[in-house]
Amino acid sequence: MTLKLRSAAVTDRGLIRSGNQDSVHAGDWLVAVADGMGGMAAGDLASKIAIEAIAPLDAAVADDELVPRLQAAVETASAGIRQAIAEDPAREGMGTTLTALLFAGSGAAIALAHVGDSRAYLLRGGALEQVTRDDTFVQMLVDEGVITAEQAASHPRRAVVTQALQGENVNPAYQVFEPQTGDRWLLCSDGLSNVVRAESIAEVLATYADPQAGAQRLVDLAIRAGGPDNITVVIGDITEVTADIAE
Repeated sequence: MTLKLRSAAVTDRGLIRSGNQDSVHAGDWLVAVADGMGGMAAGDLASKIAIEAIAPLDAAVADDELVPRLQAAVETASAGIRQAIAEDPAREGMGTTLTALLFAGSGAAIALAHVGDSRAYLLRGGALEQVTRDDTFVQMLVDEGVITAEQAASHPRRAVVTQALQGENVNPAYQVFEPQTGDRWLLCSDGLSNVVRAESIAEVLATYADPQAGAQRLVDLAIRAGGPDNITVVIGDITEVTADIAE
C-alpha cells in the first residue's frame, strides 16, 4: 500500500465583492491557496502570479526536495510580482497570501509553505488543528498577550496582514509533516476562517467523506454567514491505494 493525495477545491466571490481576487490549485501532489490584495485588478494579478509560480511543482518530488522546491517557487512568485509592479507603478502595494502543501512522491512526507493570513488546518483522529500562524496585526497582539484569540476574531483590524508576497523580502514559514492515512487537510482564504467557526469547520470535515462536497459545504456556510469576502476552500485527503493502482 502507498499513500496518495486526493484533492478538491471550490472558490466563490462571496456576496459583497464584485470580483474574486483568490486563486487556487488542487492537484495530485500540490494544493495551494492565494488571496490577492491591493486593489481589484492588482489583487487578481498577484494571486494569479503566485499560483502560476507554484503550480509546476505538481509532480512527484523527492522528500528532501520538498522545502527547497517550495522556497524556489515562492521566490519566483515574489520576483513575478516585483516585475509586475515595475511594469505599472499603479500596482504598487499589491500582494497576495500563499499557503501551499506539496506531497512527496514517496508518500512519506508533506511540506507546507505559508505567508499571510490564509490558513492550513489538519484533521487527524477526529481533532482539528490550525497548523499555520496568521501573519496579522491581531495575531501579534494575541502572541503578546494584549488580547485573547476570541477577541482577535472580532477585532476591527483583524484583516491587517504583517507580511505577504509583495515583491519584497519576505520570511515564509516552512514545515514538514509525516502524513498518515485518513489525514484531511484544509487550506482556505480568510473569507472562510473569518466568518465560520472552527467547530463548524471541523464538523463539516468530519462529516463529508467526499472532498468536493465538503469544500462546497464550507463555502455555502461562509455565504450563509454573509459572504463578505472572497471564499476559497481546498480539501486534500491522504488515502491508501494499492501498488498496481498507484502505478
